[in-house]
Amino acid sequence: MNIEEYAQKAESLFALPDSVVQLKSCMDDDAASIDNVGAIVLTDPGLAAHILKVANSALYNFPNKIDTMSKALQVIGTRAAYDLALSYGVSYAFKDIPGYVIDLDRFWEQSICCGLLAKQIAEFHNHREPERFFVTGLLNNIGELIVASLNEEAAKKNLDFSKDVTPPELQHEVLGFDYASLSGALLKAWCLPESIYAPLQVIHNGSEEELTRDAQIVKLAYYLALDNVNNEIYEAYENITSDMHQRLDLETEDLEEALDKTNIECMGLMSLFSPTSFMLY
Repeated sequence: MNIEEYAQKAESLFALPDSVVQLKSCMDDDAASIDNVGAIVLTDPGLAAHILKVANSALYNFPNKIDTMSKALQVIGTRAAYDLALSYGVSYAFKDIPGYVIDLDRFWEQSICCGLLAKQIAEFHNHREPERFFVTGLLNNIGELIVASLNEEAAKKNLDFSKDVTPPELQHEVLGFDYASLSGALLKAWCLPESIYAPLQVIHNGSEEELTRDAQIVKLAYYLALDNVNNEIYEAYENITSDMHQRLDLETEDLEEALDKTNIECMGLMSLFSPTSFMLY
């Protein structure tokens, strides 16, 4: 199968929760209000609980507890709440992926690390919507879940990356495309915002100068997370070139600070995005 066929099959097999689809329609309506957004979120107890938990997590570090949806929407904003809803919806859609094909705990650890790092790099650049980068980073490797569900043999082969062959390089050898590109293809098919899926379609398929600033941020976050989580294979910064961070005006000290913060925050967020977090709903 080629990438389009994988994306088409995934679109037919996995679906976003109705509440997330409704929320997307609401956000596309210029006349929609914060009350409209809150009303949709509250129809889905799982989504509502997820947004409240994340709003109270280290991702935002608000000093006071946020205990109502109206307060959450006022504090973090409807756009950030929508981004969190998208991350919840995609994670929920893949909640039943079998854990015997790939290591799901490691999958989510690396995905969350990538999201946190992308958000921090975006904040370094004073980006108006750093939460969007968290979502893009978090969902960058959803393609692995697609392949694990449709082609177990290929998914297992792609686990054999090493110092000599990075995961994206191995994925191209086995599949002819990389997981991030497949993630972007499915998110595009689901009509998610282009700002979320577009960077994923190119981060492993172009030189630094060819990438947009958004894609450069996500690419740097990906390789930082890869080295950080797979430290039994890679040394720190082993897959980071000077071009990757210098184009973003980042020094090694900035990367160290981002990684230290990420390692502190990551474990707390693991419980919010891994499949076990959906078991109550």
